[in-house]
Amino acid sequence: MKKAVIFDFDGTIIDTESAWFDIYQEILKEQHGFDLTLEEFVKVVGSTDGALFDFIDQSLEVPMDRTIFHDQVNLRFETIREQLALRDGFLDTVKQLKQRGVLLAVASSSRLTWIEGFLKQYGLLEYFPIIVSAEDVEEVKPNPAIYNVALERLGVTADEAIAVEDSYNGSIAAISAGVHCLIIPNDVTRSLSFHEKGQLIESFADFDYALLEK
Repeated sequence: MKKAVIFDFDGTIIDTESAWFDIYQEILKEQHGFDLTLEEFVKVVGSTDGALFDFIDQSLEVPMDRTIFHDQVNLRFETIREQLALRDGFLDTVKQLKQRGVLLAVASSSRLTWIEGFLKQYGLLEYFPIIVSAEDVEEVKPNPAIYNVALERLGVTADEAIAVEDSYNGSIAAISAGVHCLIIPNDVTRSLSFHEKGQLIESFADFDYALLEK
């Protein structure tokens, strides 16, 4: 019987990833004349962007200043932050899980301040007493370390938990940790092929509550 559900954050709870892609595209085109494709961007979704910048630098005559680029991206992101919404059906799903007494956690490759900032903004912090972030591990997703820490803090075994992810890297992390993974792609990750052990669903409206009894 399942006792816990562990949620990824970016792209799963709030679709920040589509916003990031649009902003990355805009700035790279404006500042460097570089056309970033969704195919390249999606490779780093759920993990770190180091590999993406290595690829971009190889295509530029002069490597970009990553610090300046990140500052530009963050400034532009703040202008649209308030426009971002929870993914359809997420809040209802979380409320139902809490009513059923299921333990809840967030396991994300993002920084803790980033995660907590959004959870506070949307009044969700009370639902997630356990948040595992990039600061808690040496390697982020697709490494399973984040999920291993989440399981330990929840006090459950891998077969007593369900993971909810939107990306390939995130789903591989969950599956590698032995956790059953529900995958709900967003506009950025919808084109990806996922591991056969992942359970692909269209939206939170299709959340498989029957899994809680298995």
